[in-house]
Formats: sequence, C-alpha cells, structure tokens
Amino acid sequence: MRTLAQIIAIVCTLCQAPGAWPEIRMKDNTGTTVLLKTPAQRIVSLAPHITESLFAIGAGNRIVGTVSYSDYPQEALKIPVIGGYNRINPETVVALQPDLVIAWREGNSPETIDHLRALGLTVFVTDPRRLNDIPNTLRDFSELTGMIKTGYLAAQKFADGLQALHLEYEDKTPVSLFYQVWASPLMTINGDNLIADVITLCGGKNVFAHAIPTHPLVSTESVLHADPQLIIASGMGEERPDWLDAWREWPLRAARNHHLYFIPPSLLQRHSTRILNGAETMCAYIDGVRNFYARQVLPK
Repeated sequence: MRTLAQIIAIVCTLCQAPGAWPEIRMKDNTGTTVLLKTPAQRIVSLAPHITESLFAIGAGNRIVGTVSYSDYPQEALKIPVIGGYNRINPETVVALQPDLVIAWREGNSPETIDHLRALGLTVFVTDPRRLNDIPNTLRDFSELTGMIKTGYLAAQKFADGLQALHLEYEDKTPVSLFYQVWASPLMTINGDNLIADVITLCGGKNVFAHAIPTHPLVSTESVLHADPQLIIASGMGEERPDWLDAWREWPLRAARNHHLYFIPPSLLQRHSTRILNGAETMCAYIDGVRNFYARQVLPK
C-alpha cells in the first residue's frame, strides 16, 4: 500500500499532466509484485466480495467478468459469469482480455492462479481474513484502479463504522452464541475467522471458539451441552432460515426464550463493506438477548 506522500505525489502528477498516470507497482497478499502501466480498466473478479468491493470504490463498471453469487449491487447481475470461485476456466478468463484479474487466496486454488499467470495475465491476489483487512483491501483496489479519492473515502467510512460499533459494545455483558453455517452435517465456526470477529465485536461469546478446524463439524449433543443463550443460522452460499425450526424441539435456552435468529450469509460471510450491515443486525440481536437476561435478574 502506498504512503500518504506517494498518494499526494500521484494527485500532483495528474494535476500537472491530465490523462497521465505513474506506473502502479504493488505487492499482493502472496508477496508477488504486480505491475500495471496504467490503472486497470478491464477487471475479472474471482470472488463475490471482490466484486462488491470494486463497486464500493466506484470501479464496478470496470468488471468484465465475475463468478457465481456476485449478486450485489444490482448492477453486478449484468456482468458475465465465468464460473464459481472454485471452478474457473482460465481460457474463458483470457477471452475477456482483462488487464487485471483479482483473485481470492482462500477461495481460488493456487493451481488456477498459477495457470492464469502462465497465460500472461496480471493477477493480484487478496487474502482478507479479519474485519480490519477490509479497509486495506479497499485502498489496494483504489490504487490498482486509480479510484483513489472514492476508494480511500470508502475505506475510511468502513473503518469509522467499525470503530463506532466497537465503542458501543466493547464493555457489554457477554452473551453465549451458537452460529450455524450448515445443517447436515452440522457445521459452525471457531474463533479464527471473519464471522468470529463480528461476534466478538458485538460482545458475543462463540461457544465453539476453541474448536478445530476453522469450520468444525459438531453434534447436536455438543450444542445441547453448551446450551447457548442465542442461536444464529445463516448458510453457505444460500439463505436457510428454515434451519431454526429444528432447534425449537430441543431443550435449549435459546429455543425456550425464542432467541433464534437468521442473518443472510451475504451480509456476514463476505469480506466486503456490507458486513457492517450484518454486524449491526447481529449486535442488535445479541443486545436484545443481553437485555432479556438483565431483566431476569432485576429485583422486583
């Protein structure tokens, strides 16, 4: 990422020579140096959150190809789909003649990324894992596309929103929570990922925070033993609010007190600015449960 002095130098250069732009040289999240002679004009996005982030900085109209589930904003639905993030045909990408491909280290296979580079394409690999990585990603994208003003403003707006939620909930009483990613097999998350950051931000306590791996499979019995105060169901690429119905039959505090909630996965499982909307929703649910238990202990 460039320093503030470098950004000022770029702006000054543009003011002195309209239409000119200095060479863009950046290291991606794999340590590979990516070189662009001019800001990217034709971009292929290999993950939904990359697509959303490019729109967030004002570069959505530069995307010439994307992957399945790139469904936000509405304009993204008009972009040609070249496959899923984990099943991409490199030759199809080449046919789009991009000057930049932005890949996702966690979702796109190393073989795919290496193949694209071997075909002569410029590939920038991102690897956002935590909430604080999102504004950095927005800044990177803004420099790669030349959308510096709008990109940096979007990054600052996200950082400010994140800080506001942190200040609001940092001293709140913890609420135990089970987050359901999938139903069969029953899957959750541990404490080392993006959703776990949101839970912590809101003052929640993930009952499987210490489980292994990142998305552990758990049993119904283990959920019963943990007896969380709150259950939030989401999904993995699709919305599944119906999963909550099954928990109503079990002797759980969350079920007994009707603290079963659903949040669309697109608001919690993408490393994009919309996760703030998902975080606000989760914080509100957790705070409601927190207030419920606070009322139970108040003297009559």
